Amino acid sequence: MSRDRSRAWPGLAAVLWLGVVAGCGSTTMPAVHSEPERLDLARKAMARHDYSVAVDLLKGYVANNGGSRDVDEAIYRLGMSYMGMREFPSAQVEFERLVRDYPESDSCPSAAFRLGEALMAQTRPRDFDQEYTRKALDQWKDYLASYNGHWLNPEARRRIADAQEELAIKLGDAGRLYYKMRLIGPARVYFRRVLDEYPDTREAGEAQLGIAMCDARDGHRTEAIAQLRQIEAAYPGGSLARRAAIERARLEHGS
Repeated sequence: MSRDRSRAWPGLAAVLWLGVVAGCGSTTMPAVHSEPERLDLARKAMARHDYSVAVDLLKGYVANNGGSRDVDEAIYRLGMSYMGMREFPSAQVEFERLVRDYPESDSCPSAAFRLGEALMAQTRPRDFDQEYTRKALDQWKDYLASYNGHWLNPEARRRIADAQEELAIKLGDAGRLYYKMRLIGPARVYFRRVLDEYPDTREAGEAQLGIAMCDARDGHRTEAIAQLRQIEAAYPGGSLARRAAIERARLEHGS
């Protein structure tokens, strides 16, 4: 199998930006005289961020060299070239193929991580269903479980935390909407889901405050005050603690 060349790659944001810049100019396909030359030309095209040329070369190489020792590298590069062109579903297909068909490849761990990136790039705004955020989250978790110690592990952990925060905020937003509509039962369900599913996120504190407010609205003043005191103690000096203190004082004074 080919060596894992993924360490040389820049971050996803830089790749995408350079892909946009490269797309502004026209390109010409180089002459190809052999399959090794085709792959080498693809490497050079990627080095100058000419991703459309790289895609054409790599597609040809993969089609013609299914049993080659470098086909796994070509598939990985094809996925990365699609990322550079912002063709995320096509990138997803290539990374999935590498992980599925070449599990022993040295490029497989990086492909597993990049698959999460390709999925996350297809996420829709927070008001819509977060199917791809959940898929990306699951993919990065699988990657960590399968490739402990790989050089992209720290970045995967950061991406997981970000994805969990996004999903927690979406649940919290639903809880706050129901609370404003005075639908306390559904509001409580969504706040509780934040605490159960994403207890380590910043949104968890907001969910605790939401549950306390639900208790207060349901007439459980003593329970609400106790929860608000817990929030003040857990988040000292922060805006969440200040808001909890205001609500506690209001409840204690009977307003």
